[in-house]
Amino acid sequence: MAAINQLKEDGGIIIPRHIAIILDGNGRWAKKRGLPRTAGHAAGAETFRKIATYCKNIGVQYLTVYAFSTENWSRPEEEVKSIMKLLDNYLHEAIATMERDHIRMKILGDVSALSPSLRAEIEETNEISGRYEGFQANICLNYGGRAEILQAAKRYAADLAAGRASGDITEAGFSSYMYSAGIPDPDLMIRPGGEKRISNFLLWQCAYSEFYFSDVLWPDFGTDELDRAIAEFNRRDRRFGGVKNG
Repeated sequence: MAAINQLKEDGGIIIPRHIAIILDGNGRWAKKRGLPRTAGHAAGAETFRKIATYCKNIGVQYLTVYAFSTENWSRPEEEVKSIMKLLDNYLHEAIATMERDHIRMKILGDVSALSPSLRAEIEETNEISGRYEGFQANICLNYGGRAEILQAAKRYAADLAAGRASGDITEAGFSSYMYSAGIPDPDLMIRPGGEKRISNFLLWQCAYSEFYFSDVLWPDFGTDELDRAIAEFNRRDRRFGGVKNG
């Protein structure tokens, strides 16, 4: 946090309201150390805890992470089980601390494919989150950007056929059918791990996000690297398709 505070003292800095991160590089991090891929996911989960706490402390309002995509089911069964176990542990810990710390959490994605125990924990985190305001962590799980847009279109079509929706829908109206309904679009999207693509992540929501790509593998992604991403965000000229006066 010292670097961010220094930037503030040097003339002010804009803290993104919403940061989105693709959690990339866990497997490669483990391979470099001769460890199983599951060890990389465990290290990545700890990095998420640290980064989420840091974001909350510096004034970020929303943090959305891409934890498990709709395509990740094709990975080895042991790896998938390990990821689900880590999620189960994290949600269990979160339920024990959310009320104390007044932290909100939301799972974005198709939760119908998850185990009954995970779905029950997700319901409990939703119930706790509804009682508070402030920092919110969003975890994209069994998530795909195209699938999200498709399910939103199907839900809208069903409402239209039932007379619950108007045929003259707006972008804001369509957004209300997305998993991310009620959450502002990301200001900054970060991808560690060296790849320069968005991999089906928040396709609708990232239309005007600033992108920051880093070669640092996710388990090694510390607060200093996040500071660099925020500093770069502050150097961008965000015009949203328009032209600034002067």
